[in-house]
Amino acid sequence: MTSPIPTLSDAEKLAPYAGFGGSVGTVFATSQSWWPQQPSRAEGAPNIVVMMCDDLGFADLGCYGSEIPTPHVDQLAAEGLRYTDYHSTPMCSPTRASLLTGLEPHRAGMGHVAHSDPGFPGYAMELTPLAPTMAELLRSGGYQTLMVGKWHLTKDSEQNDAGDRSSWPLQRGFDRYYGFLDGFTNLHHPHRLIEDNHAVRVDEYPEGYFLTDDLTDRAISMIRESKASDPDKPFFLYHAQGAVHAPLHAKAEDIARHDGRYEQGWDVIRQQRHERQIELGVIPPGTELAPRNPESGDDVEAWDSLTPDRQALFSKYMSVYAAMVDNIDQNVGRLRAALEEMGEWENTLFVFTSDNGGSREGEREGTSAYLRSLHFGRSGIEEPFEEDLARIDQMGGPTTMPHYPRGWAMVSNTPFRLYKINAHRGGHSVPFVVSWPAGGVPAGQLREQFMHVSDLLPTVLELTGIERPARWRGEPVLALDGENLSATLFDSTAAGRQADLIIENEGHRAFRRDGWEAVTRHAPRSSYSEELWELFDTAADPTQLHDLAAQRPELLAELTAAWDEAAWKNQIFPLDEGTGYRYLLRPPWTQRYDEAVVIYPNTPSLDRWRSQRLILWRDVSISASVTVRNGDAGMLVSHGDQGGGYCMYLDVTGELVAVHNGYGLERELRGPVIEPGEHQLELRITCPGNNLWNLALAVDGQEVAAGEGYRLLMAMAPFQGIDIGIDRRSPVSWPVFVRHGGFAFSGQLHHVAYAPGQPAPDSPENYLDMLREWGRSFE
Repeated sequence: MTSPIPTLSDAEKLAPYAGFGGSVGTVFATSQSWWPQQPSRAEGAPNIVVMMCDDLGFADLGCYGSEIPTPHVDQLAAEGLRYTDYHSTPMCSPTRASLLTGLEPHRAGMGHVAHSDPGFPGYAMELTPLAPTMAELLRSGGYQTLMVGKWHLTKDSEQNDAGDRSSWPLQRGFDRYYGFLDGFTNLHHPHRLIEDNHAVRVDEYPEGYFLTDDLTDRAISMIRESKASDPDKPFFLYHAQGAVHAPLHAKAEDIARHDGRYEQGWDVIRQQRHERQIELGVIPPGTELAPRNPESGDDVEAWDSLTPDRQALFSKYMSVYAAMVDNIDQNVGRLRAALEEMGEWENTLFVFTSDNGGSREGEREGTSAYLRSLHFGRSGIEEPFEEDLARIDQMGGPTTMPHYPRGWAMVSNTPFRLYKINAHRGGHSVPFVVSWPAGGVPAGQLREQFMHVSDLLPTVLELTGIERPARWRGEPVLALDGENLSATLFDSTAAGRQADLIIENEGHRAFRRDGWEAVTRHAPRSSYSEELWELFDTAADPTQLHDLAAQRPELLAELTAAWDEAAWKNQIFPLDEGTGYRYLLRPPWTQRYDEAVVIYPNTPSLDRWRSQRLILWRDVSISASVTVRNGDAGMLVSHGDQGGGYCMYLDVTGELVAVHNGYGLERELRGPVIEPGEHQLELRITCPGNNLWNLALAVDGQEVAAGEGYRLLMAMAPFQGIDIGIDRRSPVSWPVFVRHGGFAFSGQLHHVAYAPGQPAPDSPENYLDMLREWGRSFE
């Protein structure tokens, strides 16, 4: 028999047979069995798939007006619904937090991407324990909970192998996980894959490997595993794509299909998308197309004003992007075919969406080296166009880390203004497609109701009959911000979201109430108190072109005051001044990651953040203790990948060599032939300032070669962590990889020691007090 566990006091819980609902004799035959009640499953509960793309704009799918062929997603739309007023947040981690918790993201602890730890509740960079996730709730209701892809809800200091896993996927409700914890990765050679609770050890990926395909393979395998084990158990699959986030990587055959398609340029393609959107009905008739973004720092040049070389390179970037979208669609088809084969498709609620609008991180001219763009763009350094142009034929392959210019992000976000990060609609108006054949969802209809990502959790709970408890793991639960919008699935006249919506990201702010929206674009390092707000009637002016602030000052004042009130309630303050100060704030215990470390053979790859702390804006000595025989060769230490890094190896010629990969530009430093015997082989990196490194090689303490003027690696480079005795996955040096693969060291490597030294003279750490004082002026 089974029955609910009775409520007991703490003392009663510790007594023998506590909570047992049967009877106990001296032998089994005279005893009555009893088992704790299992999670109940709603009769006919649907499988649930939520596929979230990364940085996919409103206009990037065929069923939302794109020229990119997406027949499988289009089929979902034809058999289900397209929402046309659905909103994510303007950035990835916040959207993911809101999706899983049903909360405004700052309340969930994720007010920004998980790459800082400034010490404030709204920016804890891990999910609050006071809100059970969608996975935790569905698992409590009898679901198998599966996830593949991008997590991005763990602070970077806890992603290492000894890190606190309390905000990893399995600890937040998933039974299985395969993907990456970081904000993006190399789709040809992922920098660090995680399976369940451990890093996957990969020395070299097979020829033709591509992450988007791999994630689908893993998702299908997990579902088959679950259904073979318990056919009646429904599953929840959270399929968080790495694509189409930079770096823009695609398979050669997919790129070839789209080559030449974008030579007309972004102005023409954007106009064409807008016209198709009106034809499809995904924007209201008469909706105006926003002009090219004119705002300083966000502006886009007219395509016809570009040089032929720029047009050729920029169109190539977009061909790669289109190939990525194409490949996602192919994988939607593969996943659907597998579910159909298993007989699971009809009763699967399938949601296809994106985490934010198209990304402008390629800035004005795009880049072949995304990590360089993150550095140069934020430092005001001009991108080296000729360097990128020389790599045009490699673009999208494993030797490049591209991102398109923001003109193409503008196309992705057609017909809206601005981009990912912004509080204007280009930052958060994204596709939302729903299909559920057995659930009675009408086929081929549009839904114009207002909906936010936080509404998905309460909607799913209503559809599955699962209650969200008032307490979770002994603690009170935060009230939901999202609303149950399940009625909109079946009734085109049902009400959409009624609650107010507050938006904040990097100082960009918006507040929506009763169809009116106040919004402001914040310029970094400018005063918040002097900033101008715009006011829009969202029904009459969905593209936010007609500012009514001057005509309705009382309404604008009401909404901006409401923003302030809601910001305090949602722990959005403090706001980012744009000086970089927030990124330098770290808890004192993370300083241990900056100290010297010795790495021994057969140590798995160190994670990205832990590795970077040893070299970031500082001098460092990297010493390999070796015993060399005649003919020994191979990699001693490597840190980074094709996006940027450095390595030291013993060549087959016997020479000691260092390679510096400066965001795709490789330089060699050669030392002498190393004689047999025991040696200390050392790479010395010094930071003279001005965003530069100097490198030197030393043998047994004596400098033997030196070079100056190497690009300093920073921001998120090197992106792949430290390895010793081999160069795993994406190599630092492509020529060395072509000749030798991972180039495992054939001699005896005793250990590699990292000894961090003095900070660079222009290290931001030297200016903390100045940055704090500077930031006060922007309040």
